[in-house]
Amino acid sequence: QVQLVESGGGLVQAGGSLRLSCQASGSIFKLNIMAWYRQAPGKQRELVASTNTFSGSDYADSVKGRFTISRDNAKNTVFLHMNNLKPEETAIYYCKERITRVDYWGQGAQVTVSS
Repeated sequence: QVQLVESGGGLVQAGGSLRLSCQASGSIFKLNIMAWYRQAPGKQRELVASTNTFSGSDYADSVKGRFTISRDNAKNTVFLHMNNLKPEETAIYYCKERITRVDYWGQGAQVTVSS
């Protein structure tokens, strides 16, 4: 079965950096769209970035120029490199894999940005 396991969350000061990782298993990883979402307390889950092996990456306007999504298809892993983090970006960050229009989610990684 499909499994996604995030890691790399934690506490960082405003302006700092973190790298999230998402290890996938149970799918043909390189064929699938991978994405990172986040959900802050009391807010809806929102798309942060997505990547497709064949057509590249997209980002939410709020993170362009600061976040980079990348993937290592040989290791079935997708990364989210986050720079210049802001306190309002404190949230649980979720990895998502889309397999033929079905979405699979990881358990989430807490990112806390202190001011």
